[in-house]
Amino acid sequence: MGTNKTPIEIELADDERGFLERVARSFTAPHRDVIRAQLILSLADGMSVSAVGRQVGLARRIVCKWAVRFGRKRLMGLDDAPRSGRPPRFSPDRRDALGEARV
Repeated sequence: MGTNKTPIEIELADDERGFLERVARSFTAPHRDVIRAQLILSLADGMSVSAVGRQVGLARRIVCKWAVRFGRKRLMGLDDAPRSGRPPRFSPDRRDALGEARV
Protein backbone atom coordinates (compact mmCIF):
# COMPACT_ATOMS: atom_id res chain seq x y z
CA MET A 1 0.00 0.00 0.00
CA GLY A 2 1.11 3.56 -0.65
CA THR A 3 1.64 6.17 1.97
CA ASN A 4 -0.29 9.38 2.43
CA LYS A 5 2.87 11.47 2.26
CA THR A 6 3.18 13.42 -0.97
CA PRO A 7 6.50 13.39 -2.83
CA ILE A 8 5.97 17.08 -3.59
CA GLU A 9 7.59 19.31 -1.00
CA ILE A 10 7.03 23.04 -1.31
CA GLU A 11 8.96 25.57 0.76
CA LEU A 12 7.43 29.05 0.77
CA ALA A 13 9.21 32.31 1.47
CA ASP A 14 7.40 34.66 3.85
CA ASP A 15 6.38 37.04 1.07
CA GLU A 16 5.08 34.17 -1.09
CA ARG A 17 3.05 32.76 1.80
CA GLY A 18 1.61 36.20 2.57
CA PHE A 19 0.61 36.76 -1.05
CA LEU A 20 -0.94 33.29 -1.39
CA GLU A 21 -2.87 33.67 1.87
CA ARG A 22 -4.31 37.01 0.69
CA VAL A 23 -5.38 35.47 -2.63
CA ALA A 24 -6.81 32.36 -0.92
CA ARG A 25 -9.03 34.56 1.30
CA SER A 26 -10.00 36.98 -1.47
CA PHE A 27 -13.61 37.43 -2.50
CA THR A 28 -12.70 39.49 -5.57
CA ALA A 29 -9.88 37.41 -7.09
CA PRO A 30 -10.80 35.00 -9.90
CA HIS A 31 -11.92 31.62 -8.56
CA ARG A 32 -9.12 29.79 -10.38
CA ASP A 33 -6.52 31.95 -8.59
CA VAL A 34 -8.12 31.27 -5.20
CA ILE A 35 -8.12 27.49 -5.81
CA ARG A 36 -4.50 27.51 -6.99
CA ALA A 37 -3.40 29.53 -3.95
CA GLN A 38 -5.26 27.16 -1.61
CA LEU A 39 -3.69 24.08 -3.14
CA ILE A 40 -0.14 25.47 -2.97
CA LEU A 41 -0.65 26.53 0.66
CA SER A 42 -2.03 23.10 1.55
CA LEU A 43 0.88 21.30 -0.11
CA ALA A 44 3.33 23.60 1.66
CA ASP A 45 1.65 22.69 4.97
CA GLY A 46 2.40 19.00 4.28
CA MET A 47 -0.95 17.68 3.02
CA SER A 48 -0.91 14.83 0.52
CA VAL A 49 -1.79 15.36 -3.12
CA SER A 50 -4.94 13.25 -2.72
CA ALA A 51 -6.10 15.20 0.33
CA VAL A 52 -5.49 18.52 -1.40
CA GLY A 53 -7.39 17.31 -4.46
CA ARG A 54 -10.37 16.37 -2.30
CA GLN A 55 -10.19 19.69 -0.44
CA VAL A 56 -10.16 21.92 -3.53
CA GLY A 57 -12.18 19.62 -5.80
CA LEU A 58 -9.49 18.85 -8.39
CA ALA A 59 -8.01 15.60 -9.71
CA ARG A 60 -4.60 14.49 -8.44
CA ARG A 61 -2.98 15.10 -11.82
CA ILE A 62 -4.20 18.72 -11.85
CA VAL A 63 -2.89 19.29 -8.31
CA CYS A 64 0.46 17.84 -9.40
CA LYS A 65 0.47 20.02 -12.53
CA TRP A 66 0.10 23.24 -10.52
CA ALA A 67 2.59 22.09 -7.88
CA VAL A 68 5.23 21.35 -10.52
CA ARG A 69 4.58 24.66 -12.28
CA PHE A 70 4.87 26.49 -8.97
CA GLY A 71 8.11 24.67 -8.23
CA ARG A 72 9.58 25.76 -11.56
CA LYS A 73 8.33 29.33 -11.86
CA ARG A 74 7.16 30.15 -8.31
CA LEU A 75 4.26 32.66 -8.28
CA MET A 76 4.52 33.33 -12.01
CA GLY A 77 3.77 29.63 -12.61
CA LEU A 78 0.26 30.05 -11.22
CA ASP A 79 -0.77 32.29 -14.12
CA ASP A 80 -2.45 30.74 -17.13
CA ALA A 81 -0.10 29.86 -19.97
CA PRO A 82 -0.71 31.61 -23.30
CA ARG A 83 -3.01 29.71 -25.60
CA SER A 84 -3.01 29.40 -29.33
CA GLY A 85 -5.87 30.63 -31.40
CA ARG A 86 -7.16 33.66 -33.16
CA PRO A 87 -6.50 36.95 -31.35
CA PRO A 88 -9.60 38.75 -30.06
CA ARG A 89 -11.24 40.94 -32.65
CA PHE A 90 -12.37 43.54 -30.14
CA SER A 91 -9.98 44.11 -27.27
CA PRO A 92 -11.02 45.97 -24.10
CA ASP A 93 -8.39 48.69 -24.68
CA ARG A 94 -9.83 49.57 -28.09
CA ARG A 95 -13.09 51.10 -26.83
CA ASP A 96 -14.22 54.71 -26.64
CA ALA A 97 -15.62 56.49 -23.57
CA LEU A 98 -19.13 55.04 -24.09
CA GLY A 99 -17.88 51.47 -24.22
CA GLU A 100 -18.47 51.19 -27.96
CA ALA A 101 -15.86 49.45 -30.05
CA ARG A 102 -13.92 51.79 -32.32
CA VAL A 103 -13.53 50.95 -35.95
